[in-house]
Parts: sequence; C-alpha cells; structure tokens
Amino acid sequence: MTTTAELQRRTLRVLVVAQVLSGAGLAAGITVGALLAQDMLGSTGLAGLPSALFTAGSALAAVGVGRISQARGRRPGLATGYAVGAVGSAGVVLAAVLDSPVLLFVMLFVYGAGSATNLQARYAGADLADPSRRARAISTVLVATTLGGVLGPLLAEPTGNLAHQVGVPHLAGPFLLAGAAYVAAAVVLATRLRPDPLLTAREIADEAAAASAGLGPTVGTDGVGRGVALGAVVMVLTQAVMVAIMTMTPVHMHDHGHGTGASGLVIAVHVAAMYLPSPLTGRLVDRVGRTSMALVAGSTLLAAGLVAGFAPDDSVVLLALALALLGLGWNVGLVSGTAIITDAVPLATRARTQGRVDVSLAVAGAGGGLMSGVVVDLASYSALSFGGGLLALAIVPAIVAGARSRTPAVALSAPRGR
Repeated sequence: MTTTAELQRRTLRVLVVAQVLSGAGLAAGITVGALLAQDMLGSTGLAGLPSALFTAGSALAAVGVGRISQARGRRPGLATGYAVGAVGSAGVVLAAVLDSPVLLFVMLFVYGAGSATNLQARYAGADLADPSRRARAISTVLVATTLGGVLGPLLAEPTGNLAHQVGVPHLAGPFLLAGAAYVAAAVVLATRLRPDPLLTAREIADEAAAASAGLGPTVGTDGVGRGVALGAVVMVLTQAVMVAIMTMTPVHMHDHGHGTGASGLVIAVHVAAMYLPSPLTGRLVDRVGRTSMALVAGSTLLAAGLVAGFAPDDSVVLLALALALLGLGWNVGLVSGTAIITDAVPLATRARTQGRVDVSLAVAGAGGGLMSGVVVDLASYSALSFGGGLLALAIVPAIVAGARSRTPAVALSAPRGR
C-alpha cells in the first residue's frame, strides 16, 4: 500500500517538472512585456500596463483555478490554467505581428493565467505534506521554477532573433517560448499528477475523522479568518512592491542605454533570487516561525528599494543586487504568507480560499505594475524604489495587530507538531 509520504514525494516530482517548464514561460514574458508595450505605444507612462494586465488576468484565473481545483482536484485546475496561459502567449505574438495595441492588452490579460497557475501550484505541494514540513514542501515547488525562470530571460535575445527571422517582431520572441512552455507544463500535469493530491488529502482526512471523531485540536472560525487575513496582507504587500520595482527596471535600463541582454541578465538574477533560496526559506519558516520570517521579508524589501533608488543609472551590478534583494524579500514573504494561510484553512474549503487569496495577490500586482509606470513618468525610478521599500514596512504593524488579536500560535508563529 502506498503511504502518504510516498504519494507526497511523487506529487512533488511531477510539480517540479511542471514548474521548471512554466517558469520559463513566466519569466520570458516579464522580461519584455513592458518593452513591447513601450515600443508599440511610444510612451513610458503606460509601460507598466502589461504587468498590470497580466496580473489582473491572473486574478480572474486564480478564481477559476481555485474553483476547478475545489470541485475536481488540483490536476484539472492547474492544467487548465496553463493551457489558457499558452493561448494568451500566442495572442501576444499575433498582436505584435499585427501591430495592434488593443489585441496586445487583451492577450496580456489572458496570458496572466499562466502566472496565476504557477503560483497556485505551491498549494498543491502542501496538500499532502506533514504540517511540520509544510513550508518546506511549498518551497520545493517554488525552487523548481528557478531553472526555467533563469533560462527564460537569458533566452530573450536568442528567441527575439529567431522570431525576427520568421517575420515576428523581435520583442515578441520570448512569448513564443512562453506559449510552448505553458503547453508542456499543462500536458505534464494532465497526464502525470495522479492521484490528485487535494482529493487524496480529503480522503485521508475523512478516513481519519471516521476512525476517531474529534481527534486533535481544531482552529475556530475566528482563528481561520485572522490567519487568512494576516497571510494575505503579508503576500499582498510583498507582491505589490516586487511587481512595481521589477516592472520598471528593464524600462529604466533601456532608457539609460542598456540593451535587452543586460536587462535580461538583471531579470534573470531577480528571478533566481525569487525561487532559488526557497529550500532554505522553507526550512527557516518551519523552524523559526511564520511571522518572524514575514518580518525578514519586509526588511529585505526595504533594503532592495534603497539599493535600487541609490544605484547609478549605468550600474548593472547594483541594479542586479537590488533586484536580487527584491526577489529574496518576495520569496520569504510568499512562503511565510502561504504557510500561514494553509495552516489556518481546513481541507474542505482550502482550494477555494487559496484561490480567493491569490486574487488579492494578483490585484496587488496589477496595481503595483500600473502605478509603477505613472510614478516613474511623473517622478523617477528612484522615487518608485524608495516608496516601494517604505511600503514593505507595513508588514510590521500587520503582524503586531495579528499578535494582539491572539490568533492561535500554532497557525501563525510556529510550525505544527513542534
């Protein structure tokens, strides 16, 4: 008989493969989305609109993926999300060929489904995990995105050259890669994610409840609500700050004479920092505590804003350092916030609640991306960076308020079972 631990290892292996593929699709679009819009519109003020659109699209997709997962399991939910992302990628390429900004913006919205699905996969990694190792399971799924996420931006120049040779605008090339990557991820999940981790976790929980009614402590409705609220605040703040600064960095570099290769390198460093530290982050979140690591996230994002704001315009090294800190702060905030929410929400409503939380995450990213272009246009990239760093400090009062409300420590501060 297959044990829960064996099922968890199998689930993580499949998710790792899918995340490597989807990471390439996600990062490729991030690298050139703002540049493509700027090229087609001839304006920096709307350069943040692509990021806002695909993060807004990811909000709608998060609801859809969450509902499908709640009703039918993680496998159909995640596979559908990546398939929709692939359609959006193809649409962006078509918009570039036709030089149609309207079609571009519509398809960037659809493309956002890939981003939402990439994030939703972390929840699938936690479904069958032991509570004391839940953050580490989440981090395993996140770190798998690293390979594809680093290769995607580095392939921006080669895929652009390939696209140009076949009559597609240079900046649309990475979206060709994104479409192929999302299709491959959808196929892997649809064919290999068996048995479904969420459905299996429910069956195990039902059997345990039938065998021994009332076994173990439960978290009350108030505790669930507070846990979800705190985890959401942590992730929303880190997402908004990260997307705002990340979105405008390639534009800032382009405006000061740096080529696509240099901006691709900086984004590659950023994406690596977003995902590569995940194993260590997960271990620290499990051992040190959810809220303590959330505070680390806020401090790291502040440091990122300061470095980016003070970096000379011609310094690729300092901009790469700033975006590395930005990615690291996002990683710590996402893992700790996800663990807080997953600890607090029961299996019966887990997927639906997680989908709703990720809507807030996407809306925060959309707002950050949209406002980033406006701030840079009206003020400067430095002003955007400083403002983002200060905004991240709002995590501190949120955690203090959560502690004062006496939210159960088992869900918010310490790993279960320890």
